[in-house]
Amino acid sequence: MTERAPVKKRLVTVPALGALLALAAVGCSADDSSAKLDGWAKSVCDAAKDPIAQSRAALADTADVKTGESPADLQKRLSVDLASLATTNQQLADAVQKAGAPKIGDGAKVQQDAVNELKQVSQGYLDAQKKLDGLTNADQAKFADGLRSVGDQVQQLSQVSTSALAALQSGDLGDAMKKQPGCKAGSADTGGSAARPSAGATGATGGAAPGDSASPADSAASGTPAPAKS
Repeated sequence: MTERAPVKKRLVTVPALGALLALAAVGCSADDSSAKLDGWAKSVCDAAKDPIAQSRAALADTADVKTGESPADLQKRLSVDLASLATTNQQLADAVQKAGAPKIGDGAKVQQDAVNELKQVSQGYLDAQKKLDGLTNADQAKFADGLRSVGDQVQQLSQVSTSALAALQSGDLGDAMKKQPGCKAGSADTGGSAARPSAGATGATGGAAPGDSASPADSAASGTPAPAKS
């Protein structure tokens, strides 16, 4: 009997050893998954940093009232801002596309949905720019009405941009993105945030509640700009 004791003892330790190995495997798997998400977030946020900053600058400019600015000059300035917002949203889409699918449930769908919506926003800004460029500024009342319509269009684009980035900023993926300096820079909106990229970054990026700005029609005569949230 005493000779069998060591054998029994050894048999008892086998399940315990198996449990420890299983726990270790779970720990390694969690660490590996976290590392992959961090790597994905770094790839996106590093590439998004400059577009987010440019988006914020464009949004700030749309809300800038320049004393004595003529309707024609206002129109040109806002056109440049809309072109910039179109470019930055396309750059955010490219950043998400290049990073590949994040290692989460439905990662490929989350990625592609964000890319498609950011591209849609980018094209929307180009359409808004074309509409703005086509306005006549000879009649200030009609010009103000036209700017108001453009502002409404931009606000809708802002909402789509925010939606596009929302899925990237939730759960474990959102936690990973929050660690990245490039996305921290624009955490409030793409006119101030990352993932959220813009009517920003949000419109983009973002990445991200959009920033507020005045409607371009509110003071078109005096040169007041633009698009609402982004």
